[in-house]
Amino acid sequence: MKARNLFYSFMVSVGLLLFCGYPAANSQETAPRGNKDFKAEVKQAVDLGPEIEGMNGRQLRMRTLTIEPGGYIGIHSHKDRPAVVYFLHGEDTVTSEDGTVKVFHPGDTSSADKDTIHWHRNDGKEPVTLIAVDVFHKVK
Repeated sequence: MKARNLFYSFMVSVGLLLFCGYPAANSQETAPRGNKDFKAEVKQAVDLGPEIEGMNGRQLRMRTLTIEPGGYIGIHSHKDRPAVVYFLHGEDTVTSEDGTVKVFHPGDTSSADKDTIHWHRNDGKEPVTLIAVDVFHKVK
């Protein structure tokens, strides 16, 4: 009887480990690499080279991003490209590299720094629209 209980305990433990570890392990595999039904429009940009010493080749830019229903922005890093975002319309599901998922709604804000690796998707029935402001390195 003890062997049977030990076996069941072992199987439950293995199941919990697999289930709990699944999102983090699976997030990188399922994250798309490209974009689908996504549009970015630069609204304004400022060349930072003449403005701030050491910022040659960088610009501060403001873009409007739109993700159509079923669309996504593939996994990407913000290393060397910090950003702040204001969500205008729709529900944007953002999945981090570690599998953490957060849904943003109109009026929400977020930021991305050098350690941010994530992707966006629109699971809703209406477009997602957001304003993104970032420091972009236009000359590599």
